[in-house]
Amino acid sequence: MTVSYIYFIIFACFAYLIVTDRSIAHALYLLVRIARRKLQVFKWWILHDPATPWTRFIMWRRSLHLAKELMNELQSKNK
Repeated sequence: MTVSYIYFIIFACFAYLIVTDRSIAHALYLLVRIARRKLQVFKWWILHDPATPWTRFIMWRRSLHLAKELMNELQSKNK
């Protein structure tokens, strides 16, 4: 018997329990929702943490764009 058969037997047992017992199906649904929420939090943290290079680049680019706008506005007022 190979390892794939053992995995298939374990998967079949879990599938049988999920189909027959409503509380196990509900628990699995809640676990999937928790995992999805944790993934969203991790994604948000990676995209918005100031220590990451991506966020620092975005902040630098935004600051540079704002500085150029302010310089153009200041030069137009001086003319």
